[in-house]
Amino acid sequence: MGSIDKGMKTELTQYSHRRSNIGPYADDLDVDVIIVGGGFGGVFCLKTLREHGLRAVIYEAGTDLGGTWRWNRYPGARVDSEVPEYQFSWPEVYKDWTWTTNYPNYQELRAYFDHVDKVLDIKKDCSFETVVTGAQFKPSEGKWHVETEDGRVAKAKYFIVAAGFASKRYIPPFKGLDKFKGVIHHSSFWPEEGVNVKGKRCAVIGTGASGVQIAQEWGPEVGEMKVYQRTPNLAIPMQKRMLTPEEQNLGKQWYYRLFEYREKCFGGFFYTLYEKNTFDDSPEDREAFYHKLWDYGGFRFWIGNYKDMLVNADANKEAYNFWAKHVRNRIGDPRKRDILAPLKMPHFFGVKRPCLEQNYYEQFNRPNVDIIDIKNNPITEFTETGIKLEDGSHEEFDVVAIATGFDITTGGMTHMGLKSINNTNLHDEWKAAANTYLGMTVSGYPNMFHLYGPHGPTLLSNGPSTVEVQGRWIVDCIRKMERQSIKYINPTTTATKVWKQRINDISNASLFPTTKSTYMGGSMPGKAFEQVNYAGGIPNYIIECREALDGWNGFEVVKA
Repeated sequence: MGSIDKGMKTELTQYSHRRSNIGPYADDLDVDVIIVGGGFGGVFCLKTLREHGLRAVIYEAGTDLGGTWRWNRYPGARVDSEVPEYQFSWPEVYKDWTWTTNYPNYQELRAYFDHVDKVLDIKKDCSFETVVTGAQFKPSEGKWHVETEDGRVAKAKYFIVAAGFASKRYIPPFKGLDKFKGVIHHSSFWPEEGVNVKGKRCAVIGTGASGVQIAQEWGPEVGEMKVYQRTPNLAIPMQKRMLTPEEQNLGKQWYYRLFEYREKCFGGFFYTLYEKNTFDDSPEDREAFYHKLWDYGGFRFWIGNYKDMLVNADANKEAYNFWAKHVRNRIGDPRKRDILAPLKMPHFFGVKRPCLEQNYYEQFNRPNVDIIDIKNNPITEFTETGIKLEDGSHEEFDVVAIATGFDITTGGMTHMGLKSINNTNLHDEWKAAANTYLGMTVSGYPNMFHLYGPHGPTLLSNGPSTVEVQGRWIVDCIRKMERQSIKYINPTTTATKVWKQRINDISNASLFPTTKSTYMGGSMPGKAFEQVNYAGGIPNYIIECREALDGWNGFEVVKA
């Protein structure tokens, strides 16, 4: 792709760089566990494995710890889970750490990971700028052989994929992309030094979380900005506020209880689905309840709402009507209002993960900011100077942000060159549908585990909550194998089919299958339309996974 020559990166392999030949960078590395990913999942697994005497190494494609917060450095990048929900539960880490705000930006999250490293010395076991391009388990040897872009082959008994749900970027195959003479970047491959947009003509393609955050950040700076929207983002108020060290330090005496509590809540937050159904309340009481969730902010209006909101169409419409009324009041121009917050629901509320916004809708009250509806008038090509739509209209730009997201949830695993013991490729196996057991293992890939990926609570949850639940299970599984002198475990195809059916049954009882979304396989053309998350909530997920581990239910067990 010609755009690469101008600095636009499109693949992780472009970040590969051999830093050393020793330690975790060695050619002949042979350890107990190789972990792919240096974000919350990878760091949690590394620390926990270390505590039990296992030698583990992290392979991270980025330049430092932080996972998504090393890549998501686009303008306005900020977490959508509140702190202290969004952090590790380790007292030795949180005792000397305080945040400046309840929704930290990427810079503060990077500083947090630096603090984690300072306390736990994580980086000594990390190989950075290391991109995994192939991996296969050798049953006779009982080890994984893991290949990297820079030519290394490492061995480990256990292989943990902690690459997360958003490690494979999606850039639509726009015609003429290499012709564009301006500055252009994907939101998740944004240059570290940033891009100057002051007084410039800017475009944002996509209105997912990154598109919303970029538009908020750029609005006050640009000469003009046009946001290209295919589907309205039903964004809800973040209600960001500043935090003092005093209030946080006072609350730390209860943190251990809060971290226990978050695993007892549906989405791993400090709140859960409301005990009532929507129509149990009078219209007046319902309005007051909605207002309370709305004013408090965060995801409360989504997964702190009435328990039937995501399963009952009429209940869902009530929530949408409240949303539309309150958002439409914030947009002055009637044309923009109908594009951004239509009276007719574009899809059920919450079946796409809502984005948290601060002043997104107000940006469109600026005379130099516009919204362009491309649902029925798509982008057909890039020219040297700008973007052309199907109807022939053309806009000129200096800077373009491609905020079109990811090959969501499954893409990180299917683009890693994973090969089964039957010599089939995961990339091919999962074209028709993703198949896992317990959302942490895959049949044909013995001793491989994944977390915050397909068939876990993943996108329906707060990341660190799910990571700690799955990370503990994985480490306990490995320890149990070591105690029982097990060479490898391999989930059976029967157990996989049962788990797949379980995933679908829970999803089919909800409104999720009504819309193509990140929950239902993502928006990439040609990708399977299927539920890729466990939609039964974290508490139920814990019970089901622990029951399987108790007796190795669903696993073929091979002794050493």
